[in-house]
Amino acid sequence: MNMISEVEIMTQTSMTVTPTIQAGQAATGRCRSSVSGYLCVFRRPKMIYCLKPIRVLLNYLVWVLGLILAHSRSWRVWEFDTDIVSVVFIGLWEAFYRQKFNVSGIMVELPMYTMINSSWVISDEISYGQGLMLLANFMMSGALIFSTVALFVSRNKAPYPDFLRLCYKASALLLFLSCTCITIAVSWNFTVDFYGQTTLDFPIIFPVEREMVTNKRLSYVFPLGTTASILLLVSALLFYCETCSIKPPNRVNPLIMSKC
Repeated sequence: MNMISEVEIMTQTSMTVTPTIQAGQAATGRCRSSVSGYLCVFRRPKMIYCLKPIRVLLNYLVWVLGLILAHSRSWRVWEFDTDIVSVVFIGLWEAFYRQKFNVSGIMVELPMYTMINSSWVISDEISYGQGLMLLANFMMSGALIFSTVALFVSRNKAPYPDFLRLCYKASALLLFLSCTCITIAVSWNFTVDFYGQTTLDFPIIFPVEREMVTNKRLSYVFPLGTTASILLLVSALLFYCETCSIKPPNRVNPLIMSKC
């Protein structure tokens, strides 16, 4: 009887321990599956897929900054010690100032706009700056087209890796060249205006003369141009790095049937 009772106790103990072991193994399996799932998410984060539209949005941003720089009238801000005109804002294609007029004994200040044309003595930094900004905006527009097309193609998951690589390389090259153009135009204008001797001069009918300049202000053009150049360089590097992540298509070798 003692032996029978011991066998019954061992059987009950094994029956009690077995579900516990099975539950532990199931929990361990769930833990491993959850850990592997987290590792898979960590290896292929969803943020990678968000980088593509972010690159295109960054491209749009620098394109807008380039347009703002090209149309800005604050490439040079000169102050004058006169009662008629106190400050003149000079851009690449247009100048702006406020001139005071005596109307029936009352001083009236009116905004005046004048185009920078052949009547001005245009300096080299302004003349080349016009061409560089036009070229930079043209290349940024081309890079914007290439990056937008590449985004649509990648979103549709079309099997065209060579076409995507071409679009990314073209965007990176155009953005890098645009960065070079803006950097040269902005830095050249800043250096000549504050540390050099400019040959820019007003027309004969202008209300003030260049010799009457008392102070030169640092406008937003230099920091904005520096920011645009940095963003262009970052965007170009992102597009270039994207070309390295594109995998070539799997090529299937045709089977050669041999005659027996």
